[in-house]
Amino acid sequence: MHSSAPATPPTARYRERLSPSLWALVSAAVCGPMVALVLAPLDSVVGLLAGIAVGALVVAGLIAMSPVIEISDGRLRVGRANIELGYLGEIETLTGDDARQARGPGLSPASWHLLRGGIDGVVRVAVEDEDDPVTHWVFSSRTPVRVAAVIRSARAAAGSPAPEASPSAKD
Repeated sequence: MHSSAPATPPTARYRERLSPSLWALVSAAVCGPMVALVLAPLDSVVGLLAGIAVGALVVAGLIAMSPVIEISDGRLRVGRANIELGYLGEIETLTGDDARQARGPGLSPASWHLLRGGIDGVVRVAVEDEDDPVTHWVFSSRTPVRVAAVIRSARAAAGSPAPEASPSAKD
């Protein structure tokens, strides 16, 4: 039998859940009344209870399955993907028309992306790993400037050199 110190969960320097917008959650909750209407001819009480349960489960499921952005332990995690901060290069934060361009016509097929409708901000981070075919990570964030600041401070704390910002960086 071996003894080990209890594992403490790593503390996140930054964590953001990219949950659906309010209108999407309200739209999903409409499943509840539909189920209630379908089951009402059988038993109105059962239909009502099933409708409430289905509506709550659909909304809870959408929130629980939402991707998470996390910066901790020297890694950037976006959804199921992760990369060491040392492999990250220039960081751009985009909002408004610039974000729309980055999500649409400006989206490179060589980039990895996780984009959510209803979230205006976009973070674009260059990948400087020569063995990685991905050139950039492009992902949605409600607070892109904060994400960029946390990545920079985490890199500085880890001793990774920060790349020089180009004049085109938008943060």
